Amino acid sequence: MKMEGIITPVITPFHRDQQQSINYEALKQLIDHLIDHGVKGIFILGSNGEFHVIDEDEKIELAAKTVKIVAKRVPVYAGTGACSTKATIRLSKKMEEIGVDALSVITPYFIKPTDDDLYYHYRSIAESVHLPIMLYNIPKTTGCPLSPALVSRLADIDQIVGIKDSSGDPATLEAFAKISKEKEIQLLVGSDSKISYAYSLGASGAVAGTSNVIVDTVVGLDRALRNKETEKAECLQKDIDILRSVLKLGPVPSVMKRAVELAGIAPAGPARYPVQELSEEDDRKILQALHYYF
Repeated sequence: MKMEGIITPVITPFHRDQQQSINYEALKQLIDHLIDHGVKGIFILGSNGEFHVIDEDEKIELAAKTVKIVAKRVPVYAGTGACSTKATIRLSKKMEEIGVDALSVITPYFIKPTDDDLYYHYRSIAESVHLPIMLYNIPKTTGCPLSPALVSRLADIDQIVGIKDSSGDPATLEAFAKISKEKEIQLLVGSDSKISYAYSLGASGAVAGTSNVIVDTVVGLDRALRNKETEKAECLQKDIDILRSVLKLGPVPSVMKRAVELAGIAPAGPARYPVQELSEEDDRKILQALHYYF
C-alpha cells in the first residue's frame, strides 16, 4: 500500500451533551470537506482524534461509520495502539473486520518497554492481521520512542510498511529517512512544521493535524513540494505557523476543534473531559489566526 500525500488525522466531533457523544453528522461534514479539498487519506483515532478518551465500543462504531462515509474515496487509517499487546491485537482485528485500509499503531505509553519488548509487541500485532501497519513515533507524548535500530528491524516484517514520525527532531527524521531508502518502509511526517524538510529527505506524505482546518494550505504545500515550486512551498510552510502559534492555547486537540468550528467547517464540539472549553479570549486569538487564511 502506498501511503502518500496529505493524510488528515481527523478530530472526533462531539455533541455538547452530558455524555459528549460522537457527532456523526459533523464527522461526515468534515470528512467530505477534506476529501473534496484533496487529502489522500482519513486517519481516525489518532492523537487529534482523542483515541485516549474514547471507549473501545465507540472506536468500533466510529470506524464503521467512517468507512461508510469515506466510501473508498481515499484510504481509511485507524489508530489501534494501546498499552497492552492484547488490547491492540483485539482492536486491530475488529478494525480489519470493519474494513479499514491500514492501521496506525502508537507505542505503548506510561510504561517504558525495551526495544526487544517493542519488537515482540509489533511483530505480534502484525502476525494477527493482514492489514498494512504504520508505526507511530511520538515520544514527547508517550515517553516511549521508537529507535532507528528498532525501526530497521521492524521494517523487515511484511505487514509493517510505514512509519509516522511526530518527534519533531530532525536527526530522528534523517535516521528514519535513511532506513526508508534502505528497506521497504515509507516515511511520513507527523510534525506539521517539518513537512518540507521531511519531503526533502524522501518522505512520501504527511499526517498533518492542521489540515483539519487549513486543508488548502497543507494540500497546496504537498503539491508545491512535488512540483518543485520552491518559493511557493516556502511560503506555504511558513503559513502553517500562523495556526500552529495558537494551538498552545489549550491541550490537544481542544484548539484544533474550536478552530474547525470557528472556521465554519463543521460543529466539532469540545474536547472530552477533563479538558475544558476554551475562553472567549482564546476564541478571539483563534479567530485572529483564522483571518489570515479565510
